[in-house]
Amino acid sequence: MGPRMRGYWFMTWLGLVANLLALPAIGVLAFRPDSSAGFQATNISLAFSLAWPATIVGIVACAGLLAQRGWGVILAIVALSMSLAGSLPYGIVRLAMGAQPAVGLWSVLLAVLHVLALIYWCRSEHRRGGRL
Repeated sequence: MGPRMRGYWFMTWLGLVANLLALPAIGVLAFRPDSSAGFQATNISLAFSLAWPATIVGIVACAGLLAQRGWGVILAIVALSMSLAGSLPYGIVRLAMGAQPAVGLWSVLLAVLHVLALIYWCRSEHRRGGRL
């Protein structure tokens, strides 16, 4: 096994815990009655089409990362990209419409965290050789 990568195990376990906590949180947030008109359908459609699939891919990615497989890094990049594709536009729209700006701000903050995680997982050290 080659040199250890800084933060590999921390990011892997953080991703696994975050994805496992996200599964029920997405359901609670998607199906709660929203005080702003028109967002309930948006929340439900984003939960089914993007949030839950990204979370499932993230859990499988963490399993691959824990097993130190190269495909785990690829799946982590895919899951983070899927989540980023939903959280950033959703947050911007919520902020622009002024409907519950705290929700929009949290969504944009989550997108920034996803960008930082993408920067970590896209480093060239992760693409060198077989086992990590």
